[in-house]
Amino acid sequence: MKKYYLIIVLALISGSSFAQMKLIKKLLSNEKDTLRKASFLPLPSFGYAQETGFQFGVGAIVGFYTDRADTTNRPSSLTLNLNYSTLKAYNMSSMIDIWGKGNKLHYIGELRFKRMPFNFYGIGNSTQEANEDKLLQQQIKVLFQVEKQLLPKAYTGFSLGFENYKYRDFVADGIFSRDPYYNNRSGSVFYLGVSQSYDTRNNNNYTTKGLFVRGTYQYAPNIFADGNFTGSQIKIDARNFWTLNKSFAIGVQGLYNTVIGKNTPIYLLPQMGTDEMMRGYYNGRYRDKNLLAFQAELRYRYSSRFGATVFGGTGTVWGIDDFSTNSFKPNYGAGFRYFFDPEKGISVRLDYGIGEKRPNEKRQSGFYISIAEAF
Repeated sequence: MKKYYLIIVLALISGSSFAQMKLIKKLLSNEKDTLRKASFLPLPSFGYAQETGFQFGVGAIVGFYTDRADTTNRPSSLTLNLNYSTLKAYNMSSMIDIWGKGNKLHYIGELRFKRMPFNFYGIGNSTQEANEDKLLQQQIKVLFQVEKQLLPKAYTGFSLGFENYKYRDFVADGIFSRDPYYNNRSGSVFYLGVSQSYDTRNNNNYTTKGLFVRGTYQYAPNIFADGNFTGSQIKIDARNFWTLNKSFAIGVQGLYNTVIGKNTPIYLLPQMGTDEMMRGYYNGRYRDKNLLAFQAELRYRYSSRFGATVFGGTGTVWGIDDFSTNSFKPNYGAGFRYFFDPEKGISVRLDYGIGEKRPNEKRQSGFYISIAEAF
């Protein structure tokens, strides 16, 4: 699905010339925020995609500290995204990432209502573009997680989550309709989770030094109708960063995700290709019960406001017993960063990622406009 977006800072397209110039000067200023004040950035957007028609909406992010007097308090953020299209597709999402006083408590939350078309290619690491099937997905997702620091730099967490999915197939004889494996097309899942993390990062938004490791286990009991998923999900996310000098830093990340259980629906299968990992691949082009991916990123901070990056990685998905080291796929690319809140390290990023070229297909690639770093 090709998308074309234009994002403009709202305040730059309204108000007097004097106010615009004052705001531009503020947005480009290298002055340090010694008062650690909250920041707010609205981002109206519009674009076009063949599946959705013309799209328009607004996004916003608020960055703040729960304790401005404590210089060790990590920055918190709230994000909101609202999008609607002329073909009645919509995506409404909100995310919270809040660090309490003394960094003793960490709250993570997500709320999403989505009705969006997407392309489905089947299951596995070798799906073909010729099998592209156009689906409409309706999604409800609610997640809340709280972590408490029990040991220095170590956080133990508990989470609750609920997800509901419904699908509509636009292609009567497409792969989604033909294959009986996909018969579990709609359903709900409620899960309970526990997590353990270790975090020594110097900044949780734009990290240039430190280690972060989090392991998560989620269990979905059989509380809905027969045929719904019952089982577990395990996720391991490990990152490390090294400062080279005042302008350059290197980061690496490894990600493992597996789902174990009965009646595993396609919406719970780990997917390769997002704006955070394996950039350059269409999200969901490759999906299966297991995912393993790695990436590295060289970060360059030209000034407090502007930066750039180059990145590369590899990843694969596989089923129960078909893992192969020869199945890893490459990705690489580069990006630009604008830090609208330099003190908290909150950025708007533009990335272009490139993936593999399969026989008789165009080389896979993707362009991303996102808030916050990939990892």
